[in-house]
Amino acid sequence: MILFGLITVLIPQQSILAESAPKSEDMYVTTEDIVRDLIMPTIDKRVIKEYQGGPLLYWKAQKIVGITYNDNHSYDVAVRINIPSDNGNAKEDLVTVRVSPSCDSGKINKQKCNHDFKIEVVEYKHLSK
Repeated sequence: MILFGLITVLIPQQSILAESAPKSEDMYVTTEDIVRDLIMPTIDKRVIKEYQGGPLLYWKAQKIVGITYNDNHSYDVAVRINIPSDNGNAKEDLVTVRVSPSCDSGKINKQKCNHDFKIEVVEYKHLSK
């Protein structure tokens, strides 16, 4: 017991400061928020390519305007985006992204679904000139 007391006194104690994270009860997340989080990196790469901008090119997703289920267990998600400009004339584009979830489940028809998880841009339209 004396040995334990000496060890406790002689060895410095470490303390850890925990950061307070937002409580999940305080956050409100929609299905659209989750889908946007999945597809935004793919759209971001395409917007940078379309406008020859750097990674700091600013654009904003307005809303998801449609989701279509395809026969091969993939989804086409159409998103309207807004690209602000320095002269005040914002550009509006429509991007269709195909989200292909993995076909790992035994409940999925393997003849129609034979892909791994993949997200790709299938159509990009400039709505404003």
